[in-house]
Amino acid sequence: MSKDEYTKEDEIKDAIENGDLDINLENNEAEEKNEEAKASDNEEALKAEKDKYLRLFAEFENYKKRTSKERIELFKTANQELMTVLLPILDDFERALTHIEDDPEAEELRKGVLLIYQKLLKTLENKGLAAVEVNAGDSFDADTHDAITQIPAPSDDLKGKIIDCVEKGYKLGEKIIRHPKVVVGQA
Repeated sequence: MSKDEYTKEDEIKDAIENGDLDINLENNEAEEKNEEAKASDNEEALKAEKDKYLRLFAEFENYKKRTSKERIELFKTANQELMTVLLPILDDFERALTHIEDDPEAEELRKGVLLIYQKLLKTLENKGLAAVEVNAGDSFDADTHDAITQIPAPSDDLKGKIIDCVEKGYKLGEKIIRHPKVVVGQA
């Protein structure tokens, strides 16, 4: 044995005799506990970061879905302003057609106006415009209809129901852009 090894053995023997070896064992146990605590802390930190990542990812997915839905809705109603400007023109065509039908001499004029009206209506329908169907005797719905007046109901079964439609209503996709103006029977 070398002189250094002999010295180390002597130190260990002296440490055993003095009781210092127990302290070293306790220090080793404390170090092992600290390492276990660090590993546990690392696992908890990893779990927390994973949870944070999953929540952030879910939030981002919700954001993508929401913006996609808003974009689709925007495209569906992008023509709303143009459609609302063109609706009075449709009304004028309908009035012209009813007045031309009264005049028997204006058959050719009626055909021309009807052709233009149908072409305009078909074009608007292709862009998503649809008339809101309203018939006499339908139940009045304040969310769908716009009551302009009430008159005494001609019969008991028409009380609180629509008697006449004064102006047609239109919707663009699922959104009503102009409510039909109706006359309601007074209860």
